[in-house]
Amino acid sequence: MLSRFMSRLGLRWFPLVCMAALVIGLPVGCAVLEHKERELVFRIEPGTASWYSGLPADVQEFDLKPASFKSGQTLHGWWWPAQQKDAPAILYLHGVRWNLTGQLFRIEQLRALGFSVLAIDYRGFGQSQGDLPSETTVYEDARIAWERFQVLQPDPAKRLIYGHSLGGAVAIDLAAELGKKAAADHVPAPVRGLVIESTFTSLADVATAVANTSLPVRWLLSQKFDSIDKIADIHMPLLVVHGLDDRYVPPRFSEQLFEAAQEPKRLLLVPGASHNNSMSLAGRTYRQALDSLMQSKMPAQVAGPSTTRPGNS
Repeated sequence: MLSRFMSRLGLRWFPLVCMAALVIGLPVGCAVLEHKERELVFRIEPGTASWYSGLPADVQEFDLKPASFKSGQTLHGWWWPAQQKDAPAILYLHGVRWNLTGQLFRIEQLRALGFSVLAIDYRGFGQSQGDLPSETTVYEDARIAWERFQVLQPDPAKRLIYGHSLGGAVAIDLAAELGKKAAADHVPAPVRGLVIESTFTSLADVATAVANTSLPVRWLLSQKFDSIDKIADIHMPLLVVHGLDDRYVPPRFSEQLFEAAQEPKRLLLVPGASHNNSMSLAGRTYRQALDSLMQSKMPAQVAGPSTTRPGNS
């Protein structure tokens, strides 16, 4: 999650460090800077979250090791089937800092709404094995999880992709890839819809907002997470959720993503909600928004990848 991500990330001084590295211009300095940037972005906390009290008995744990992984790399995940057989399912993609043990409270809420949930830790998080994550590797991990997700819920009309905070950027990237492929093949996207919560337009935008700087942060960061440039290509129903009292990621970023997306779409701004509690605070309204997303009409055919992005800035 991006909770505490901004306050602890050090982004108030990070653009200055980036600029210094560019001025120095040493390749080794750039490599060191990129590694430090990734440490700051993902800010992985080892072990289990302090509020984690154990895994429910009916959660199935698994490990994935595709052929593309190097020796010692694995993805660890949870599959929590709903009580109702063949219930709709959610692919859950979390944000930074906390591993799956820190996400269980939100996963429990989604399952209580009647969904089966597949959730993974990216390489380097929790019990997943691997080096320090990067934008590239978390995108790859989401695609690997998607392959397992299709097997667990084979009906495209009963699939949702969900991303929280930085996981929203990962979810948008996955949805855009699926949407563009569907557009190229002139078929519907293989998923009912996308849910993004407490997320942002790009890492540069949120870094600029927090650092309150006029430096060209977009050019300095190696980790882009440019969701605003991808959201119009998802070609599937969209639900955007943000707490109006989010002190880490300004709600205006979700509003900008919403404006840049194509219909059908819905924006749910939750009064009084912080970065992490929109789902619980919105209550019935959140449930109704998910129900509407599941009932929305899937486009029968799409013409092709979009060339214009309304509201993109």
